[in-house]
Amino acid sequence: MLWRITKIAFGYRWHLLAATAFAATTAIMSLFIPKLLGEGVDQAFTLFRENSNTRTEIEALLRQTAILVLIVAALRGTTGFAQIFLGETLSQRVSNNLRMLYFDKLQVLSLSFHDRVHTGQLMSRGLSDIEGVRMFVQNGLVQIVRVVVVIVAAAVFMAQIDMQLMLFSLSFVPFMVYRGARMRIQLRTIWRKVQDALGELTTTMQENLAGIRVVRAFSAQKYEVEKFDTTALEVVELRMSAARTHARGGGFVSFSFLVAWAVVLWVGGEKVIDGQITIGQLTQFFFYLALLRFPVRMIIMIVNSTARASSAGGRIFEILDVPSKIADSPEAPDLQITGGVVRFENVSFSYGDAPALQGVSFEARQDHTIGIVGAPGSGKSSVVNLIPRFYDPTAGKVTIDGTDLRDASMQSVRRAVGLVEQDPFLFDGSIRENIRYGDVKASDEKVVAAATVAHIHSFIESLPDGYDTELGERGIGLSGGQRQRVAIARTLLTNSPILILDDSTSSIDAGTDAQIRSALTESTTEQTTIIIAHRLSSLRHADEILVLSAGRVVERGSHEDLIALSGHYAQLWELQRGNSTEMVD
Repeated sequence: MLWRITKIAFGYRWHLLAATAFAATTAIMSLFIPKLLGEGVDQAFTLFRENSNTRTEIEALLRQTAILVLIVAALRGTTGFAQIFLGETLSQRVSNNLRMLYFDKLQVLSLSFHDRVHTGQLMSRGLSDIEGVRMFVQNGLVQIVRVVVVIVAAAVFMAQIDMQLMLFSLSFVPFMVYRGARMRIQLRTIWRKVQDALGELTTTMQENLAGIRVVRAFSAQKYEVEKFDTTALEVVELRMSAARTHARGGGFVSFSFLVAWAVVLWVGGEKVIDGQITIGQLTQFFFYLALLRFPVRMIIMIVNSTARASSAGGRIFEILDVPSKIADSPEAPDLQITGGVVRFENVSFSYGDAPALQGVSFEARQDHTIGIVGAPGSGKSSVVNLIPRFYDPTAGKVTIDGTDLRDASMQSVRRAVGLVEQDPFLFDGSIRENIRYGDVKASDEKVVAAATVAHIHSFIESLPDGYDTELGERGIGLSGGQRQRVAIARTLLTNSPILILDDSTSSIDAGTDAQIRSALTESTTEQTTIIIAHRLSSLRHADEILVLSAGRVVERGSHEDLIALSGHYAQLWELQRGNSTEMVD
């Protein structure tokens, strides 16, 4: 996973090279400071021993050393700023690239994938997991160069002074690397559990907010709080476990560093007494050790960030690597619409092991409107889902103008099909923006014309802000019938050659429904229309009505033909007529 993240970072090679170059430069400049201080101390002691009255010369030497240190420190600060800025820029670009890849993938994954994966889990991966990857790029990928350069260069400089003392000074580094490798294994497991728990937490919150009216209606606030608290406590415990592992590593670093410091003081002091090294050289060792403390502690941070990125990246690439069950065949051509004829040829379909359609055949064309009716679970929605190719049939084929939908590009198929669902989704925005979603380039005149056909124009005009009225989330400011009519207007704006109305007027009163049907009949004479409805009066004008039961077509014919059969349709018609009479009485 880390290699795949690094590969994306290499897509911004100039940012990566510049950031690592400045990181290495910053590290090298830091190492010049101990050398300058050590040499300054030795020169000052030499002048003092040669002539104890040369105070002015010693002060001048110390002043010169201090100025040189300040210059190097200023340069180091400049390169350090460049490294941090470029590292942050690189991490933001990589995370944005990964975020867009992830979002694009979600757009093409089949609906069967979205049916089984919780929205909260997908949101968690797209937000917190990508943030974990971003932190690795900034704090791991770039900083590792600085850590390696400091340790290697410090070892070289110290070896030039005294090899034995260098070995004592760096003796704790191999133990840190070993412990870091063990920590990475532990932390990777912990962070994977943290990310999974955060996904569950996001799912719980998302479901609570989406169903807040149900929660209030059943006074289930306490139950929801307890459910959320259980998952939240799990996240806290897992994070605390990661923190304890990280803290133990940090404590080991501090202890090891102090041991090394004591050894250098002991062995180095004896070497100074024996004349093997100078006081300035021992000073250099102490400053090198002080500089080494940061990169060695950074090893723990890098281990933590790589462990988190490894688990987070695994969860992201897990989605990116999912093959879509609904995909274009190689070099699939666009669907060419000639007459807009939709044909089901002995179609069967299953959701996993659950059969939904069995041997369904029919044809819809411009002069032959199809109506579909049936009890819940009879297969009506499955028919709707197969035409825009949300799913592929398990047997048989669905064609438009003779072309199997599996042999045409999905985009062209979906451009050809306009769908109005029973429970339409409206976006947070104005009414105008929601209608124009069917054609983002449509003029205001076309928007008004579509709204007029859907019998929603007068209502919109009565609002204080008219078409610019802002809707709440999911169009919460409108009634169910008003949302359906806005959705009808949105679909009409697509001017698709094939129109599917999936019980799209179920929340509209019978009078308005009749008016909308009449307007649609006039405005869609050149469109192939398929109507799914529970209200049978909406289907009376259909040329052929299919009655579905358990995924099979059990009856078919015109309204009059089906009434004459005295079967399922006739029974349902009499039942609805009886209910209507009772309501009138």
